[in-house]
Amino acid sequence: MFTGLISSLGVVEAITKGSEYAKLTIKDAKICGQIAIGDSVSVNGTCLSVTEFDTQSFVVDVMAQTLKVSAIGSLTKGDLVNLELATKAGQALGGHIVQGHVDCIGKVIEIKEAEKWVALTVTIPAEKVRYVVPQGSIAIDGVSLTVGEVDDSKNTITVWLIPQTLALTNLGKKSPDDLVNIEVDILAKYVERLVNKAPAGDK
Repeated sequence: MFTGLISSLGVVEAITKGSEYAKLTIKDAKICGQIAIGDSVSVNGTCLSVTEFDTQSFVVDVMAQTLKVSAIGSLTKGDLVNLELATKAGQALGGHIVQGHVDCIGKVIEIKEAEKWVALTVTIPAEKVRYVVPQGSIAIDGVSLTVGEVDDSKNTITVWLIPQTLALTNLGKKSPDDLVNIEVDILAKYVERLVNKAPAGDK
């Protein structure tokens, strides 16, 4: 489990793509000093396992299903990626519960800059909008954010990025048409499941 509070920014050092998988080498000395083989690392909100590492970089494998449902496959050499180590028992839950299981791919459609913040608007698939509510939580590229606005007619969500978020994550580097990983709040999915599967008399 993760919390959506980014540990550091890594740099994609190399990408190897096969027919049903990809292998990413990510440079980040800070993370490398804290990991072991098999550890889970959130890379742009996608939970991946460390298969190799040294003092400067680590390697993760990305399977076909992950490439299908996430924007990991669109990464190129030199891209910045948000990194977070799995939360340990007893650690503070500073953001919200983030599983690292991407629900869908979003597309940046608008960026509005103000003096102290940036409004980022993303379009997501229509079937996922129902899980998002204003003032609720959402993870965009692994970053725990509070939803500012939801437009059901356009299937868009807007979040406001404060200076610290802009400085510590890659969201401040986004441009229109960029793809991002979206994970909706797991609590919304649990509630929907409970309601839909409840006996008729309990609804």
